[in-house]
Amino acid sequence: MPDLSPPSSPSTSAARPIILGSTSRYRRELLERLRLPFTAIAPLVDETALPGEAPLPLAERLALAKAQAVAAAHPEAIVIGSDQVCDLHGQALGKPGTHAKAVAQLQAMRGHSMVFHTAVAVVCQHSGFCQSHTSQVTVQFRDLSDAEIERYLRLEQPYDCAGSAKSEGLGISLLDAIHSDDPTALIGLPLIATARLLRQAGVVLP
Repeated sequence: MPDLSPPSSPSTSAARPIILGSTSRYRRELLERLRLPFTAIAPLVDETALPGEAPLPLAERLALAKAQAVAAAHPEAIVIGSDQVCDLHGQALGKPGTHAKAVAQLQAMRGHSMVFHTAVAVVCQHSGFCQSHTSQVTVQFRDLSDAEIERYLRLEQPYDCAGSAKSEGLGISLLDAIHSDDPTALIGLPLIATARLLRQAGVVLP
């Protein structure tokens, strides 16, 4: 007797595994919003800028390099790579790492408009899929006093964040305005673009 039951809908559990090529807790938390099963693997990519490399191409190159590095070891998987570079008038600002460097970054940014370039790449070696997107977020910093900078850093300790400001936390108090078509891009992973690329790669969303 033929099976007359309706065909089952596609399921990500039966599809290719999804890997986030990142150790960033911020990117993991953002990707979890899409409610997809995934694992996170360190991409082991040198993030040093090339001589004369501008912030935008640096973010794009590193996002793709991270995805490709993980995909090379997991060719059946759909791999997400991402990178963010803070752009101060053409100068790339990365993660400060220390209190002193964070102070210097915020002092340089106060009263200025910054651009955060957040790139995402999705790669699957087996299917040949390779697409990327970069979101730009313009952030206007207030003219912060040294005392405000010091108080903020002691409370937030954002030393693992590009540009030393966590907009999803207390860092929002440092700003006058944010201009973006995707608010998640500033946190570290542009989810609108990521979801679109994953759908194009064959992942069922939502």
